[in-house]
Amino acid sequence: METTKSHIALLASPGMGHLIPVLELAKHLVSHQSFKVTVFVVATDHASLTNTHLLQSPAESGDLLDIVLLPFIDVSDIGGPSVSFIATIVTTVLRSMPFLRSEISKMEFRPTALVVDLFGTDALEIADEYNMLKFVFIASNAWFLAVMLCTPEIDRKEIDEHVKNRKPLHIPGCKPIKFEHNLDVFFMDTNDPFYQGYVEAINKMSLTDGILVNTWDELEPTTLKALRETKKVPIYPIGPLVRPIEKSVFGNEIIAWLDKQPKQSVIYVSFGSGGTLSAQQVKELAWGLELSQQRFVWVLRPPTENDAAGTFLALGNGSDATLDYLPDGFPARTQDRGLLVPMWAPQVEVLSHPSIGGFLTHCGWNSTMESIVNGVPMIAWPLYAEQKMNASMLTEDIGASLRVMAVESDAAVGREKIRSVVRKILVDRQGRNIRSRIKELKDNAANALAKGGSSYNSMSQVANICIQHLKTKASGA
Repeated sequence: METTKSHIALLASPGMGHLIPVLELAKHLVSHQSFKVTVFVVATDHASLTNTHLLQSPAESGDLLDIVLLPFIDVSDIGGPSVSFIATIVTTVLRSMPFLRSEISKMEFRPTALVVDLFGTDALEIADEYNMLKFVFIASNAWFLAVMLCTPEIDRKEIDEHVKNRKPLHIPGCKPIKFEHNLDVFFMDTNDPFYQGYVEAINKMSLTDGILVNTWDELEPTTLKALRETKKVPIYPIGPLVRPIEKSVFGNEIIAWLDKQPKQSVIYVSFGSGGTLSAQQVKELAWGLELSQQRFVWVLRPPTENDAAGTFLALGNGSDATLDYLPDGFPARTQDRGLLVPMWAPQVEVLSHPSIGGFLTHCGWNSTMESIVNGVPMIAWPLYAEQKMNASMLTEDIGASLRVMAVESDAAVGREKIRSVVRKILVDRQGRNIRSRIKELKDNAANALAKGGSSYNSMSQVANICIQHLKTKASGA
C-alpha cells in the first residue's frame, strides 16, 4: 500500500443498526475518495455474523477495503437476561479495546484517522497514541446529536422538571423534547455509572476533529445551524448513507410476490433488526392488517414481553416459521393479499419495489433513511432509544409519515386504529399528500449526495482534512 494514500479505520459497535451504516460509510470513503479503509467489527454474535455476507468486502472495492472481526468477548458475567442491550454493548466494546490496539499496532501503515460511534469513544485514546485524527460517526439525525451534546450543559433542575412535571426540555437553537419523546438517559441518577459514562463519551466527542452525521443540510437546516453556532466541534452532515440495492436479491420469493401486486398497493411492516412486540400487540396488528383489506408484507418475530429491543443484538436471517403466535386462521384468511416473512427480509430491495405504497416502521434512523431514499411514505410506530424523537420529526416537522398513535403509551394499539392508519397511507387523500412530500425529500436527498451537493461537499471537507494530516505526518511536522 502506498504511504501517500489516506488510510481510515472505522470501529463498528455491536448490532445491525450500528454495523450497517459504518459499512456504508466505509464503502463511500473507498468509492468516492479512493481511500484505504479498515473496518473493525465488535460483535456479540460471531456465529450469525459470519454466516451473513456483511463481512465480505465488495468486489468493486478491490484491496482498498478490509473488514476485521475482532475476537469474541464474553460478557456473561455482567448479569442475566435482564441486563439491557445498551449495557451489553458498552461492556463488549470496552473489553475489545486491547484487541483493537493490538490490531492497529501490527499495521505496517497505520491509519490516518479513526472513526468511532457513540459507543466507541474509549478507542479515541488509541488514536492519540498513534497520532491519528479522531472523528465520531453518529448514524442518526442532527436533533439527536444536539440533545446528546447539550446533556452535560443542561441544568439538572430543568431535567428534573422535564421528568417529574413532564415539561418540554429546551435544547439551544433546536426543537424542545416533549416528555413522551424522552430518552432513557434523562431518567438516570447522575451517580449511575452508565450516566457518567454517557457524559464522559459526550465530552470526548466534543474534543474530536469532527462529528459525522447521517443526515443532510436541507433535511435539518435549523438544527444543523444551531449546532454549528453553539458547538466548537465541527459538524459534517454526510447522509443519507444507505445500503445500495443488491441485484442478487432479485428472484427472492418476496420480490417475486411483490412483482405480482399493483403499483403502490402494499404496506411493508417491519420493526427493524431489533424491534419486538408483545403477544397482545402482535395479535392486534394482525387483526388491524386483516381489517384494512389492504395488501401487506409483514416481517414477523416471536413476541417478547417488556422488551421492545428484544432482538437488537441478534444478527443474520434465521427464521421461526411456526407463526403460532398469530390469531387462529389469520395466515389462511389473508393468504391472497398478504405475505408473512419470518424474521428477516431484504429491506432496501423491498422498499425500492414499485408495488410498495407505505412502510409501517419503528423509525430507526437506518430504516427512515432507506424509506426516504426510496420515496416511501411511513407510518411511525417507535419502540425504543431515540425512535420517539425520530417519529416526532418525521410527522410534525418533515411531513413524511403518519403516527400510529398520537402519544406513545404502554397500552397496546388497537386493531381499529391500525386498520385506519393503514388505509390512510395507502388509499386516502392524506397518504397521497405524504407521498408527494416524500418524493420531494427523495429528490432532495439525491441532490445532497450528488457532486456539489451539501453532503458531497461535507465529505470532501473531511477527506481533505485527512489528506492534509497525512502530508503533515509525512513531512515530519
